[in-house]
Amino acid sequence: IQQNNAVLIYFSHDMCNVCKVLKPKISNLLQTEFPQMHMFYCDTVKFPEIAAQNSIFTVPTLVIYFDGKEYIRKSRNIGINELHSEISRPYSLLFS
Repeated sequence: IQQNNAVLIYFSHDMCNVCKVLKPKISNLLQTEFPQMHMFYCDTVKFPEIAAQNSIFTVPTLVIYFDGKEYIRKSRNIGINELHSEISRPYSLLFS
């Protein structure tokens, strides 16, 4: 988070079917629209202490950081278009 200006952390686990469908869509969104944003994956079953440190109680959860500060947090029902519009403004301000 401190080494990158824009970071998306995807909290999930292998037993979540919604997560399996959503992850490639979010990855594709970042690659096509926000190429300077880095995506990291955290398996909440394998790393429960990291999930607890970030107050993650449900999956999928996205936490987005700009300049080391949490900017967006979304859980469960995550729309790709809504996510795109929420990321667009701070991303363009940071990288324009």
